[in-house]
Amino acid sequence: MISRTLRGTSDAAGAHGHGASPPYLSPMRLALALCLLAGPLHAWEFSADPLCTLSHSTEEAAVVVTHDPAIPEYAITITRAGAPWPGGPVFAIRFEGPRGLTISTTRHGLGEAGRALTVTDRGFGNVLDGLQFNDTATARLGDTAVAFPLDGAAEPVERFRACVAAPVA
Repeated sequence: MISRTLRGTSDAAGAHGHGASPPYLSPMRLALALCLLAGPLHAWEFSADPLCTLSHSTEEAAVVVTHDPAIPEYAITITRAGAPWPGGPVFAIRFEGPRGLTISTTRHGLGEAGRALTVTDRGFGNVLDGLQFNDTATARLGDTAVAFPLDGAAEPVERFRACVAAPVA
């Protein structure tokens, strides 16, 4: 379950409406994250092939949001460029800006020797709203926080929302 706080108010929003096992980094998501980390800094980008994908990278981390309508499932993977994420029971992402909110969950998984943190769910409206309508996002696990700018994210998020991915063979 993801809990969310919207400007000081708290309510619950389902994070994993399916199953109780934590998500794991798929090979496709891992490859996308590694490609982003290997390349130069870039703006928020959208792709519909082979999955609906929204991506961004900074010197600290790569962020990849995917949607596979065949499952249907959304995922966000934040891969740190350096040290691994610490262990911790609660992952949170705070969005700051005009429509600020904080989303947290205990259903996260670590992959790639602890450098890649992934959360999956059947709905990602709050995450997409946070990315599209705010200025910055800060991902936090334990005492580690990774911030990333949301400049230029609105249009790619809008395209991501409208995406119908090509079937994966």
